[in-house]
Amino acid sequence: MSMQLTAEDRRNRMLEMIRRTGFASLPDLVCELEVSESTVRRDLDSLEESGSARRTHGGVFYVGPTPKLPHFDHRQSTHWDKKRAIAVAAAKLIEDGDTVLLDGGSTTYELAQQLIDRPLQIVTNSLPVATLFMSSDSVDLVLVGGYVHSRTGVSLGPYANQMLADLNVRRAFLSVAGINQRGYYNSNLLLVESERVMMASADEVFVLADSAKFGQSSLAHLCDLGDVDCLVVDDAVEKTWCNRLLDAGVELVLGKASGTEKIE
Repeated sequence: MSMQLTAEDRRNRMLEMIRRTGFASLPDLVCELEVSESTVRRDLDSLEESGSARRTHGGVFYVGPTPKLPHFDHRQSTHWDKKRAIAVAAAKLIEDGDTVLLDGGSTTYELAQQLIDRPLQIVTNSLPVATLFMSSDSVDLVLVGGYVHSRTGVSLGPYANQMLADLNVRRAFLSVAGINQRGYYNSNLLLVESERVMMASADEVFVLADSAKFGQSSLAHLCDLGDVDCLVVDDAVEKTWCNRLLDAGVELVLGKASGTEKIE
Protein backbone atom coordinates (compact mmCIF):
# COMPACT_ATOMS: atom_id res chain seq x y z
CA MET A 1 0.00 0.00 0.00
CA SER A 2 2.81 2.40 0.84
CA MET A 3 4.33 1.80 -2.67
CA GLN A 4 1.31 3.56 -4.18
CA LEU A 5 1.70 6.69 -2.08
CA THR A 6 3.33 9.76 -3.54
CA ALA A 7 5.96 11.51 -1.43
CA GLU A 8 3.42 14.21 -0.58
CA ASP A 9 0.75 11.68 0.44
CA ARG A 10 3.27 9.76 2.53
CA ARG A 11 4.39 12.91 4.34
CA ASN A 12 0.80 13.96 4.97
CA ARG A 13 0.07 10.53 6.44
CA MET A 14 3.23 10.74 8.55
CA LEU A 15 2.28 14.20 9.79
CA GLU A 16 -1.21 13.06 10.73
CA MET A 17 0.25 10.17 12.72
CA ILE A 18 2.57 12.54 14.59
CA ARG A 19 -0.23 15.06 15.12
CA ARG A 20 -2.54 12.45 16.69
CA THR A 21 -0.01 11.29 19.26
CA GLY A 22 2.20 14.34 19.66
CA PHE A 23 5.31 12.14 19.23
CA ALA A 24 6.31 9.21 17.06
CA SER A 25 9.45 7.07 17.15
CA LEU A 26 11.44 6.33 14.03
CA PRO A 27 10.69 2.56 14.15
CA ASP A 28 6.96 3.26 14.52
CA LEU A 29 6.99 5.45 11.41
CA VAL A 30 8.93 2.86 9.43
CA CYS A 31 6.43 0.16 10.46
CA GLU A 32 3.34 2.30 9.85
CA LEU A 33 4.40 3.58 6.44
CA GLU A 34 6.13 0.35 5.31
CA VAL A 35 9.10 2.23 3.89
CA SER A 36 12.81 2.29 4.63
CA GLU A 37 14.35 4.18 7.52
CA SER A 38 16.25 6.40 5.07
CA THR A 39 12.94 7.37 3.39
CA VAL A 40 11.42 8.24 6.75
CA ARG A 41 14.45 10.35 7.63
CA ARG A 42 14.17 12.28 4.35
CA ASP A 43 10.46 12.86 4.96
CA LEU A 44 11.15 14.04 8.50
CA ASP A 45 13.75 16.46 7.18
CA SER A 46 11.07 17.90 4.89
CA LEU A 47 8.50 18.18 7.70
CA GLU A 48 11.03 19.82 9.99
CA GLU A 49 11.97 22.31 7.28
CA SER A 50 8.28 23.22 6.86
CA GLY A 51 7.94 23.86 10.60
CA SER A 52 5.41 21.05 11.17
CA ALA A 53 7.64 18.74 13.19
CA ARG A 54 10.84 18.75 15.21
CA ARG A 55 13.37 15.93 15.27
CA THR A 56 14.70 14.77 18.62
CA HIS A 57 16.57 11.73 19.92
CA GLY A 58 14.61 8.63 18.90
CA GLY A 59 11.81 10.27 16.95
CA VAL A 60 9.90 13.41 16.13
CA PHE A 61 7.52 15.81 17.92
CA TYR A 62 4.55 17.57 16.34
CA VAL A 63 4.92 21.36 16.34
CA GLY A 64 2.42 22.22 13.61
CA PRO A 65 -0.76 24.32 13.70
CA THR A 66 -2.54 24.87 16.98
CA PRO A 67 -5.46 22.69 18.20
CA LYS A 68 -8.91 22.77 16.62
CA LEU A 69 -10.51 24.80 19.39
CA PRO A 70 -12.42 28.09 18.89
CA HIS A 71 -9.80 29.95 20.92
CA PHE A 72 -7.12 28.91 18.42
CA ASP A 73 -9.23 28.90 15.26
CA HIS A 74 -10.01 32.61 15.71
CA ARG A 75 -6.33 33.49 15.85
CA GLN A 76 -5.59 36.00 13.10
CA SER A 77 -3.04 34.64 10.67
CA THR A 78 -1.54 38.13 10.32
CA HIS A 79 -0.39 37.90 13.94
CA TRP A 80 1.10 34.41 13.75
CA ASP A 81 4.60 35.63 12.87
CA LYS A 82 4.47 38.03 15.81
CA LYS A 83 3.39 35.28 18.19
CA ARG A 84 6.14 32.98 16.96
CA ALA A 85 8.76 35.75 17.37
CA ILE A 86 7.51 36.37 20.92
CA ALA A 87 7.65 32.64 21.71
CA VAL A 88 11.23 32.32 20.42
CA ALA A 89 12.30 35.32 22.52
CA ALA A 90 10.54 34.00 25.63
CA ALA A 91 12.14 30.55 25.26
CA LYS A 92 15.57 32.19 25.52
CA LEU A 93 14.61 33.53 28.96
CA ILE A 94 14.09 30.01 30.31
CA GLU A 95 17.01 28.03 31.70
CA ASP A 96 17.31 24.25 31.54
CA GLY A 97 16.01 22.77 34.79
CA ASP A 98 13.53 25.60 35.40
CA THR A 99 10.05 25.01 36.75
CA VAL A 100 7.84 26.85 34.28
CA LEU A 101 4.10 27.58 34.44
CA LEU A 102 2.23 28.11 31.15
CA ASP A 103 -1.36 29.26 30.84
CA GLY A 104 -3.61 28.36 27.91
CA GLY A 105 -3.19 31.32 25.56
CA SER A 106 -2.31 30.93 21.89
CA THR A 107 1.04 32.69 22.40
CA THR A 108 1.97 30.49 25.36
CA TYR A 109 1.10 27.49 23.16
CA GLU A 110 3.63 28.78 20.65
CA LEU A 111 6.14 29.06 23.51
CA ALA A 112 5.39 25.48 24.59
CA GLN A 113 6.31 24.25 21.12
CA GLN A 114 9.74 25.87 21.56
CA LEU A 115 10.29 23.94 24.82
CA ILE A 116 9.32 20.39 23.85
CA ASP A 117 12.72 18.71 24.00
CA ARG A 118 14.29 20.76 26.79
CA PRO A 119 14.92 19.47 30.37
CA LEU A 120 12.23 21.34 32.29
CA GLN A 121 9.42 20.90 34.78
CA ILE A 122 6.25 22.21 33.14
CA VAL A 123 3.12 23.14 35.06
CA THR A 124 0.04 24.01 33.01
CA ASN A 125 -3.73 24.20 33.22
CA SER A 126 -4.00 23.82 29.44
CA LEU A 127 -4.85 20.44 27.90
CA PRO A 128 -3.44 21.44 24.47
CA VAL A 129 -0.16 22.54 26.07
CA ALA A 130 0.03 19.39 28.22
CA THR A 131 -0.51 17.19 25.15
CA LEU A 132 2.62 18.64 23.57
CA PHE A 133 4.76 17.37 26.45
CA MET A 134 3.13 14.01 27.19
CA SER A 135 5.65 11.98 25.18
CA SER A 136 8.73 14.00 26.09
CA ASP A 137 11.33 12.14 28.15
CA SER A 138 13.03 15.41 29.14
CA VAL A 139 9.97 17.16 30.62
CA ASP A 140 8.43 16.54 34.04
CA LEU A 141 4.78 17.49 33.43
CA VAL A 142 2.26 18.66 36.04
CA LEU A 143 -1.30 19.13 34.77
CA VAL A 144 -3.63 21.31 36.83
CA GLY A 145 -7.19 19.96 37.05
CA GLY A 146 -10.60 21.56 37.41
CA TYR A 147 -13.50 22.72 35.26
CA VAL A 148 -12.41 22.56 31.59
CA HIS A 149 -13.43 25.54 29.48
CA SER A 150 -14.55 24.13 26.12
CA ARG A 151 -13.37 27.05 23.98
CA THR A 152 -9.80 26.93 25.23
CA GLY A 153 -9.23 23.48 26.76
CA VAL A 154 -8.08 25.19 29.97
CA SER A 155 -8.84 24.10 33.55
CA LEU A 156 -10.39 26.84 35.67
CA GLY A 157 -12.35 27.31 38.88
CA PRO A 158 -11.82 26.55 42.58
CA TYR A 159 -10.18 23.13 42.13
CA ALA A 160 -7.62 24.53 39.71
CA ASN A 161 -6.97 27.52 41.94
CA GLN A 162 -6.50 25.37 45.03
CA MET A 163 -3.92 23.21 43.26
CA LEU A 164 -2.10 26.23 41.85
CA ALA A 165 -1.96 27.84 45.30
CA ASP A 166 -0.08 24.80 46.63
CA LEU A 167 2.61 25.01 43.94
CA ASN A 168 5.70 27.15 43.49
CA VAL A 169 7.29 27.82 40.11
CA ARG A 170 10.30 29.84 39.10
CA ARG A 171 8.71 31.50 36.08
CA ALA A 172 5.08 31.92 35.00
CA PHE A 173 4.19 32.88 31.43
CA LEU A 174 0.73 34.35 30.87
CA SER A 175 -1.21 35.54 27.84
CA VAL A 176 -3.57 38.52 27.93
CA ALA A 177 -6.39 39.86 25.76
CA GLY A 178 -5.54 43.53 26.19
CA ILE A 179 -3.17 46.07 27.71
CA ASN A 180 -3.86 49.70 28.49
CA GLN A 181 -2.69 52.32 30.99
CA ARG A 182 -4.64 50.59 33.79
CA GLY A 183 -2.89 47.27 33.23
CA TYR A 184 -3.58 43.84 31.75
CA TYR A 185 -6.94 42.28 30.85
CA ASN A 186 -8.50 38.98 29.88
CA SER A 187 -11.95 38.09 28.63
CA ASN A 188 -12.89 35.44 31.19
CA LEU A 189 -13.46 36.16 34.90
CA LEU A 190 -12.57 32.62 35.96
CA LEU A 191 -9.40 32.76 33.89
CA VAL A 192 -8.32 36.01 35.56
CA GLU A 193 -8.89 34.47 39.00
CA SER A 194 -6.66 31.52 38.07
CA GLU A 195 -4.01 33.77 36.56
CA ARG A 196 -3.83 35.81 39.76
CA VAL A 197 -3.13 32.61 41.68
CA MET A 198 -0.50 31.72 39.08
CA MET A 199 1.17 35.08 39.65
CA ALA A 200 1.23 34.54 43.41
CA SER A 201 2.84 31.10 42.96
CA ALA A 202 5.67 32.35 40.73
CA ASP A 203 9.04 33.87 41.58
CA GLU A 204 8.91 35.79 38.29
CA VAL A 205 5.88 36.69 36.16
CA PHE A 206 6.11 37.18 32.39
CA VAL A 207 3.34 38.41 30.11
CA LEU A 208 3.39 37.46 26.42
CA ALA A 209 1.46 39.85 24.18
CA ASP A 210 1.61 40.87 20.54
CA SER A 211 1.61 44.58 19.75
CA ALA A 212 -2.05 44.53 18.59
CA LYS A 213 -3.10 44.01 22.23
CA PHE A 214 -1.84 47.45 23.32
CA GLY A 215 -4.46 50.12 23.87
CA GLN A 216 -7.10 47.39 24.29
CA SER A 217 -9.13 46.25 27.28
CA SER A 218 -11.40 43.31 28.00
CA LEU A 219 -13.98 42.12 30.52
CA ALA A 220 -11.74 41.39 33.50
CA HIS A 221 -8.82 43.41 34.83
CA LEU A 222 -5.91 41.13 35.75
CA CYS A 223 -3.42 43.51 37.38
CA ASP A 224 -1.63 46.84 37.04
CA LEU A 225 1.18 47.39 34.53
CA GLY A 226 3.91 47.20 37.16
CA ASP A 227 2.64 44.00 38.77
CA VAL A 228 4.57 41.76 36.36
CA ASP A 229 8.33 41.39 36.05
CA CYS A 230 8.73 41.22 32.30
CA LEU A 231 6.70 41.70 29.14
CA VAL A 232 7.68 39.93 25.91
CA VAL A 233 6.25 41.58 22.79
CA ASP A 234 7.01 41.81 19.07
CA ASP A 235 9.08 44.71 17.79
CA ALA A 236 6.08 46.51 16.25
CA VAL A 237 5.14 47.89 19.68
CA GLU A 238 5.09 51.68 19.79
CA LYS A 239 7.94 53.51 21.51
CA THR A 240 5.42 55.28 23.76
CA TRP A 241 4.39 51.95 25.21
CA CYS A 242 8.00 50.87 25.68
CA ASN A 243 8.66 53.99 27.75
CA ARG A 244 5.44 53.55 29.73
CA LEU A 245 6.31 49.96 30.66
CA LEU A 246 9.88 50.82 31.58
CA ASP A 247 8.60 53.67 33.78
CA ALA A 248 6.34 51.12 35.52
CA GLY A 249 9.41 49.00 36.33
CA VAL A 250 8.65 46.26 33.80
CA GLU A 251 11.53 44.65 31.90
CA LEU A 252 10.78 44.65 28.18
CA VAL A 253 11.98 42.00 25.72
CA LEU A 254 11.26 42.38 22.00
CA GLY A 255 10.82 39.34 19.80
CA LYS A 256 12.20 39.96 16.32
CA ALA A 257 12.46 37.83 13.21
CA SER A 258 16.25 38.22 13.40
CA GLY A 259 16.63 37.70 17.16
CA THR A 260 15.84 39.11 20.58
CA GLU A 261 16.29 42.61 21.93
CA LYS A 262 16.18 43.63 25.58
CA ILE A 263 15.04 47.23 26.21
CA GLU A 264 16.39 49.02 29.26
